[in-house]
Amino acid sequence: MSLSRTLHLLPRSTIVARRSFSTTAPAFVKAGDPVPDIDLVEGSPGNKVNLAKELQGNGLIVGVPAAFSPACSASHIPGYLNSASLKGAGKVFVVSVNDAFVMKAWGATLDPMNKSGIRFLGDPDAKFTEAVDLSFESTSIFGNNRSKRYALKVENGKVKEAFVEPDNTGVDGEYLS
Repeated sequence: MSLSRTLHLLPRSTIVARRSFSTTAPAFVKAGDPVPDIDLVEGSPGNKVNLAKELQGNGLIVGVPAAFSPACSASHIPGYLNSASLKGAGKVFVVSVNDAFVMKAWGATLDPMNKSGIRFLGDPDAKFTEAVDLSFESTSIFGNNRSKRYALKVENGKVKEAFVEPDNTGVDGEYLS
């Protein structure tokens, strides 16, 4: 039986939700876009960090799906921590849809002496991630929507280059050079 024939059988008080289908590609963050003016958290919920203000020079924002995830902990973030190009990258931030405490613990695990200078920021409500249009539905894995894996090279508050993993799972490349 077709949907239109079935709908008339429902009581008038029934709400029918329709999902629209779109063939339009997502509008991921791209070169020239400003860094979103949204507060993230570092170390504790009260310590706000705004990347639009922090990145008025050169820098890098590295987005990951989850702190302590196997790929991010074993190879993705260590690739940045151990990169010879790190010193010339400017300020470097790792951002994940996690709370400040989790990100602090993860940073301390990966870089216990904080030799790299990389800062680990939480995006607990995913507002930053959504502002750069890089969230993906991952409730079956992480319990909520998370961030795609990405790197944004930033100059003077604007994205110079954007690298986004196409499948949300790969650890494809190093973006400091």
